[in-house]
Amino acid sequence: MLPLATAAQMRELDRRAIEERGIPSLELMENAAHAAAQAVWELLNPAEDEYGVIGHSHCVVIAANKKGAPPPTDEEQARMDELRAIVESKNDDPIPRVAIFCGPGNNGGDGVAAARLLMGMGPCQVRTFFVGDRDKMTPDERAMEEKLIAAGGCLEDFAVDMTDRAALEATMTFEQQKLLMWISTCDVMVDALFGVGLTRPVAGVFRTAVLQMQGGRCPVVACDVPSGVNADTGEVLGEAVQAKVTVTFTRGKPGLYSGEGASRAGEVRIVDIGIPHDLEYQMFRALPQLSVVRQPDSQLPLRPRNAHKGDFGKVFILAGSEGYTGAPVLAARAALRVGSGLVYLGVPQEIYPIIAVKCDEAMPFPLPENYSAILERATGCDVALIGPGLGRGPKAERLALSLLKDLTIPVVLDADGINALAGHIDILDKRSALTVLTPHEGEFARLAGNALPIADRLSAARNFAREHSCVLVLKGQGTVTAAPDGSAWINATGNPGMAKGGSGDVLAGMIAALLGQKHLRKEWDSTAELVVDGVCLHGLAGDACAQKFGEYAMLPTDLIEEIPQVLRQYTER
Repeated sequence: MLPLATAAQMRELDRRAIEERGIPSLELMENAAHAAAQAVWELLNPAEDEYGVIGHSHCVVIAANKKGAPPPTDEEQARMDELRAIVESKNDDPIPRVAIFCGPGNNGGDGVAAARLLMGMGPCQVRTFFVGDRDKMTPDERAMEEKLIAAGGCLEDFAVDMTDRAALEATMTFEQQKLLMWISTCDVMVDALFGVGLTRPVAGVFRTAVLQMQGGRCPVVACDVPSGVNADTGEVLGEAVQAKVTVTFTRGKPGLYSGEGASRAGEVRIVDIGIPHDLEYQMFRALPQLSVVRQPDSQLPLRPRNAHKGDFGKVFILAGSEGYTGAPVLAARAALRVGSGLVYLGVPQEIYPIIAVKCDEAMPFPLPENYSAILERATGCDVALIGPGLGRGPKAERLALSLLKDLTIPVVLDADGINALAGHIDILDKRSALTVLTPHEGEFARLAGNALPIADRLSAARNFAREHSCVLVLKGQGTVTAAPDGSAWINATGNPGMAKGGSGDVLAGMIAALLGQKHLRKEWDSTAELVVDGVCLHGLAGDACAQKFGEYAMLPTDLIEEIPQVLRQYTER
């Protein structure tokens, strides 16, 4: 797990490092700039393998006049020739070109410093553009501009505003046209506009600069956070940079792993810029944990040699309805693959014959009419999973709510089990045993009364888990797992191929299986972290499927078949 920090926390950490520890702010900026410059240099000088160079290269083509258009005047022709020369010089000149866009804050200072460092690293043409109001430049950025000038560079003003395209085309100067033409020939661009400070939509000249860094013409290195992405939520604020690499400082930011921000960040590199580790520890040790998860935090322990099937968890699953016979089988198979000793699968009478044919290892049974018999069967287990494919009929909802109210064992609530809870949240609040909820955004919105889309998934999940003393798994890109104490984890495994009906049933079965195994609950610091590892392992199984079958063809049943490979990798030997 890698620790994360919000924008406010990072500002406070920087302040303490500078004011309390006496670390020069320019030293921190120089270190950040060095990391950004190194990322640019690696893109300009890609590695080689047996097939040759891997990396970015391109040539630029300028379009001819439209057929039937009037011939240009001599002045227009001269300008066209000059613009064409910019393009042709790129095609003839092997020296790479780099454009660096700098805002008026310290993130812009990182970009100015990176420009100077790149100039000294080897042959490349670097042009550095200032975007915004020079009166708002920070003292540190001004100091870096002086160093850039002393090194033979220049911080040029970028004043092209594409807000009104028609007005821009009518008023754009020839110098602005040449500037945009040169930018279009770049091999790498650097985004040093905003960093973590942006909270409102990108507009004006900043929007124009962001648009120049979109479209995939060349890779972009973003400093700290891609401009236009909210560092805390991952929300795109109007327009946002599409980065190839994001070099983020000291700690990762939640918005780099959650929501749309995860797809805009590209490869995220967390770099140390010189803030003392003990200061970081002092500041964060008393705060709820906030981490990104790329692999399980620890290995699964070896199973006790003298164990029997009862030691590895009896799982009770209430699931299925007419038309939804796949969900209960997927959940049961997943639970067994993750190590459950016994899985009891209760399904409605009308679908029992179908389920019985599909199940070999799990033990399906038709739900009796007598509720006390169902409760007795569930009470004898170590964990219950309620909801996959259960349907939303009144009878199913009453049964789900009654079990949630009466059971004193951990309960995993999924799909229609969550839908049944909407309007009856008091039942959740009265439970003393662990409850894990695994909603997607639509289910969560119905349950919590949130509007869609949920802009701040992290805060929404944290608040709900605190208020209702449960573990919430808010599924989606960057699945958030939140615990009652305010701790939260953002999952970084998985891929779009998992966005198919049935994947959530597999996840619910995996979580239930982990919670039901007594030796695992003794090993883990908290049950929430066991749930986090279930989410992570589910994503890793999905990634293994994508490698094997591709994201289009992979199925939830394939996820289950890849679980053994993943578990072997993360089990003690």
